[in-house]
Amino acid sequence: MSKGKLGMRIGESVFSICYLLFDVIAGIIFLQTGSDNLFLLYGIMTLLLGFGDAFHLVPRVIKNIKGESAKVTWWMNFGLAVTSVTMTVFYIILFYIWKTVNANPTIPDIVPILIWCTALARIIICLLPQNDWLHNGNKKLSLYRNIIFAITGTIEVILFLSSGGTYNITMAICIFFSFLFYIPVTLFAKEKPMIGMLMIPKTVMYIIMISLGLSML
Repeated sequence: MSKGKLGMRIGESVFSICYLLFDVIAGIIFLQTGSDNLFLLYGIMTLLLGFGDAFHLVPRVIKNIKGESAKVTWWMNFGLAVTSVTMTVFYIILFYIWKTVNANPTIPDIVPILIWCTALARIIICLLPQNDWLHNGNKKLSLYRNIIFAITGTIEVILFLSSGGTYNITMAICIFFSFLFYIPVTLFAKEKPMIGMLMIPKTVMYIIMISLGLSML
């Protein structure tokens, strides 16, 4: 292994560990310090995010340090399935955070229905055995579930943007770029592994989203 690749693997591993620790610490702070439903939602959302991502990132760190093995690859693939579900739930909770921050604004009845329907549809597709998560994956189902996921994300970008203010606009920007970085990875990373590096800026978007909540404590 070249020094350059080794350095990238070490750097990625350090970043992943720091990110997971940040999630755990931030989640505990929300639950212990926050005094209302907003911070309860933030705490649950943050810990769920870290829990789901750990299923994929921990075996990836092990792979970076010890090298590839069948067992580690199995856990990484399984982790992708878990993360796909928990990340979807993350955006359901984020919708209710938007409602809480903006004092339950009046919105068309179709909006929460679309949020729930697209999120549940994605979760159902993620659970189908045809996804072949533990082996080569299913590119067609990956495309379907992420088109649906993009609809969820687009709705939430519009909601945050339409609410105005620094918090809402920053959140909308983070959601937009998290999807912009995530979609190419989930569709093309198996064929071109270097595309997987886009998960780092995508993760940075999540860190900013959580930090926005911490700034309100």
